[in-house]
Amino acid sequence: MSGVSTHLNVLLASRLAEGYALVHHQVGSEGRRESVFGRMARLALGPLTLGAAILRRDAALVHLNSSLNAAYWRDLAHLAAAKLCGARVVFQVHGGALPQVFLGKGLMQSFLRATLRLPDAVVVLAQSELAAYRAFLPGRPVTLIPNGIDCAPYAALADDRGREGPLRLLYFGRLAREKGLFEALEALRIARAQDVEARLVFAGAGPDEARLKAHAHDIGVEREVTFAAPAFGEEKLRLLGRADGFLLPSYSEGLPYALLEAMAAGAVPVATRVGAIPDVVTDGVDGWLVPRRDPAAIARAIVRLAERARLAKMSLAARRRIATAFSSEQVAERFGALYKWISAKCAELPAG
Repeated sequence: MSGVSTHLNVLLASRLAEGYALVHHQVGSEGRRESVFGRMARLALGPLTLGAAILRRDAALVHLNSSLNAAYWRDLAHLAAAKLCGARVVFQVHGGALPQVFLGKGLMQSFLRATLRLPDAVVVLAQSELAAYRAFLPGRPVTLIPNGIDCAPYAALADDRGREGPLRLLYFGRLAREKGLFEALEALRIARAQDVEARLVFAGAGPDEARLKAHAHDIGVEREVTFAAPAFGEEKLRLLGRADGFLLPSYSEGLPYALLEAMAAGAVPVATRVGAIPDVVTDGVDGWLVPRRDPAAIARAIVRLAERARLAKMSLAARRRIATAFSSEQVAERFGALYKWISAKCAELPAG
């Protein structure tokens, strides 16, 4: 399940649905079994079906979830359809490139600026994105609303992180090189050479699964690494409840739900300084921030996690961080205020 799908499920299940009739209109490919022809037809007809849905339901507001990558071109057509049908639009950006670099300079950058001025408000996930979009779109409504989760299922998990034994590390998500997983394996090897006993579980699937398994064998850590199937629901909770640390040394991210879920469960993150991750993790307090593509730095963080007293303290701090700043209740409240502002246009844009 993608981050955007998780985000939509959070909104649909939140108190936001008490004040607004929320309807999901899918434009992407997730969950669809379609041929090449079917995909082409969906892309061509998608803006028309959205327009028809807006008119049929007399929808006043369309909340588009996109990113500055290939999805932008698809979603630009849906943005235009929504505006032509008279709806007001929230354009939420879930990562991708910053606008200053997405389409380069010159006419293409001017085109991007013009299209990003069409929405009634732009929503971003990270402080770094907020500064970049406000500089790119001076005078336009840009606000920050980070992702959030329902913390209750994670708060109920048992906590035995003071126990002895091998350090239990977890990654769940797509098994792809850009997630920094080859560096994670190298870090495990380095930490073992420093007499740190650790076990790492990869829960997921992806294009680099076979190469990761081969690399684990080649560097001699295959006994310390377990490859598990993608985890959802109770199985994901079970894995999180057993994890001491959560590895996310990605090359780029928005605000990953996996990070919020891991911290809510008390698994201390080791993550890179990309996207909104530095907005969530305070280095040395509730997690460790490391440079991209740096196995030695990841290994140093793993060694620190092996100090059980420090681990227990950081685990508690991670739980508190998510409960106090990244709950689904806060997300619903912020979007409710934004929807109200867009509908009324009579007050200042609510701060994220």
